[in-house]
Amino acid sequence: MNSQGLSSYFQFSNVDWNAMMTSTWETIWLTIVSTIVVAIFGVALGLLLFETTNSNNFFAKLLNWIVSLFVNIFRSIPFIILIVLLLPVTQSLVGTIIGPRAALPSLIISAAPFYARMVELAFHELDHGVIEAAESMGATRWQIIRKVLLPESMPALVSGITVTTISLIGYTAMAGAIGAGGLGNLAYQDGFQSNNNAVTMVATVIIVIIVFIFQFIGDFAVKRIDKRAK
Repeated sequence: MNSQGLSSYFQFSNVDWNAMMTSTWETIWLTIVSTIVVAIFGVALGLLLFETTNSNNFFAKLLNWIVSLFVNIFRSIPFIILIVLLLPVTQSLVGTIIGPRAALPSLIISAAPFYARMVELAFHELDHGVIEAAESMGATRWQIIRKVLLPESMPALVSGITVTTISLIGYTAMAGAIGAGGLGNLAYQDGFQSNNNAVTMVATVIIVIIVFIFQFIGDFAVKRIDKRAK
């Protein structure tokens, strides 16, 4: 396709740049807010799974089974289906099923279990000798979690949340297809449905740039906190 053919296919003069900027901000806002909440819930769930694994206590075993069931179920449901299933929950929580806020419950519930498994794996991969040394010095379980478990696994936790964030950006695009706002919504409604290829192309390029930025930030953070890389 020559340059004239490309210019006719992508008519950038038809792009509403104000709407593009608004949608870009919505995507970034959705990503940041959902990432923060997912990081909190993911670490909490992953810690619960780690602490209750191989426990002889009945209640700990029951808690592990319940959390594992929750994580496995919601990690297995495709995101686009989960959005539809959670519409009643979304309506009750945020008061609407359209717009950026409406995407938050499904984004969080889909990504938190995924990240929780990464957190659990990061804890299991720690050198247990370090934990045993802390226990021999009389550290309580909470002190071990706060001063050993979390700090020592921080590079893996940051790497995991970076991967999760990239997935969340893709989820926001899918959520946009059912009116959740952001670049996905703009690309689908103003681009695909309106046969405006330029809007779809620009939205795609911006999403790719956002992914690169978050990936760079995550990689930079891991290098800064990973003591093994120094």
